[in-house]
This record gives sequence, C-alpha cells and structure tokens, in this order.
Amino acid sequence: MTPQLIDPFARAITYLRVSVTDRCDFRCVYCMSENMTFLPKKELLTLEELDRLCSAFVGLGVEKLRITGGEPLVRRDILTFFHAMSRHLHTGALKELTLTTNGSQLARFATDLYAAGVRRINVSLDTLDEAKFARVTRWGRLGQVLRGIEAARAAGLRVKINAVALRGFNEDELFDLTAWCAREDMDLTWIEVMPMGDLGNEDRIGQYWPVSDIRTQLARRYTVTDLAHRTGGPARYVRLEETGQQVGFITPLTHNFCESCNRVRLTCTGELYMCLGQEDMADLRAPLRAHPGTDAPLIKAIHAAIGLKPKGHDFDYSRQRADGQVSRHMSHTGG
Repeated sequence: MTPQLIDPFARAITYLRVSVTDRCDFRCVYCMSENMTFLPKKELLTLEELDRLCSAFVGLGVEKLRITGGEPLVRRDILTFFHAMSRHLHTGALKELTLTTNGSQLARFATDLYAAGVRRINVSLDTLDEAKFARVTRWGRLGQVLRGIEAARAAGLRVKINAVALRGFNEDELFDLTAWCAREDMDLTWIEVMPMGDLGNEDRIGQYWPVSDIRTQLARRYTVTDLAHRTGGPARYVRLEETGQQVGFITPLTHNFCESCNRVRLTCTGELYMCLGQEDMADLRAPLRAHPGTDAPLIKAIHAAIGLKPKGHDFDYSRQRADGQVSRHMSHTGG
C-alpha cells in the first residue's frame, strides 16, 4: 500500500501507537504520580471507536499498530479490539499488530494475543531485583511479571525487554540484564528517561543515565557490531558478537531520532499527538462522533494533523535542567 500520510518534512507516517487506557496497575516513578486521577469513562473512546479510528489510519497506509496504555491489558474486553484489528492483518494492509505492556497480565492473555495475530511484544522491565522493582513501580510484583514473560514465550510471542536507564538505580544491573536476556533469547532495548509530566520530587537530571555510556560499557566486555536493522520505531541496534543477541538504544536526549520519525500517537480520548515531545495535538474524537455515518471528516482531520507534524522535539538536559519538558504524563500519550 502506498503511504498517504506524508508530513511537511517528507516523512511517511506508517506507524500508529494507540493508548487504549490511561489506567495502570503499576505507578512507575518516571511515568505516573503515585496518586493519579484517571479519566472518566465517558471521555474514553469506546472499543468500537478505537476500531474505527485505527481502521481509518490503516486505510491511509499505516502498516504498524502498537497498542499501549497505561497498561493496555487492564482495559475491559481489550481482546475484542485485538481480534477486530486482526482482520487488517489477514488482508495484508497491516503488517504488524503488537503491544507494549508491563507484563502483569500476560499470564492471562498471552495465548489469546497470539491467536489475535500478535507475534512480538515489548515488556517494560527496569530491574531484576525484587526490592528495586517494587520501588520503581511502587505497586508492582516482579514475580508476576516474570511469570507473564514465561507465559508469553510459551505462547509463541517474541519478547523484547525495554529498560529505562536510570542513574543510581539500574546502572549496576547492566551486565546482569544483558546476560539474562541472552540466556532467555530475548532482545533488550535501553531507553533514556524523558522529561514528561510533573512527578513531584522525581529529579529528571539526577535520573538521567545517557545510553551512550551504556554502549561504551558494553563495548568493554563484548564485541559490539552496529546493525542496519530497524523495527519501525526509533531504536538503533547493535549485536553483541559473543552472545549473538541484539541490543537496542532509544536516545531522545543524546541523539534524537526525529529525522526518521514515521509515527504518531493516539490517546484513549482521541487526541492525536504528532510528536511525543511537543504539546500540540489534534482532536479526532470530535469528527469521529459528529459524523457516525461517514469517515470523510475524520480522514480530513487526520490529514490536517499530519500537516502540522513538527520537525522534532526539544528534549535537552545539557544545561542541567529538563528543557523541552512537556506537562502530560507518559501514561497519557502512551509508552
């Protein structure tokens, strides 16, 4: 399918990330406040509305659909949505249907996700230490997540671990996490912490551990080979020759990846964010609900939104302050 969504910088938009809920059963310190106020149900898009919106994007050339939250698997009847989206896999219009999850609900849903056409998932996991895991997630239980990962792999899902690089927290686990992923045949991606949301006493500058330092440390122990491989997202990948595993780096601070950005983010209320690191958004819920019998106004609104996509974000810690910070929590836009 020829992409129909081209932004002002000639980038084809073929990747849609969809937050299906702002709710989560964890309260990760870099993502949410401990005492969150969640959206009332009437403001959320129904599963049918999410289907209609995502299908409109698929019709406009979006080939990859990633379901996020909050925690997507805590939304009631979410498997209905996954099964509905699988029809686009069957036609070939959609090349990949996947999700990012904290892993807490995977033991329940892994088999059904595979049946719906999901083949690859990302699990957010920053530490293998039970006490530290409880601290960073506030409400989480490591054993539950590890059982979920085991269930996902048993169901045939390819698992990639996403770890947020946090100075003074998981620096000492770099090689432990690397070795664990190698043993379990899982890829690993490190993500720099981003200045998003008012999280009270959380010190973004103090938390910031540049991923460039991770690569340097890995190169002292392993032979690191750059890979041209891309999965449709912002990560750049290397192979550790001694283990054969793939390690990714998402670097919004040390090296922004905006020049190749092919994605937009849809919230559970129908807001379309053209850039994770900017406040501008377009309201797609209004044309969706105002015109139930036709998608023409919705498609017009999508095209108009893509026409406003900026060249890039402004995240910057170089002046020892969190420049480019956006007010919304990561859970609002989707991880």
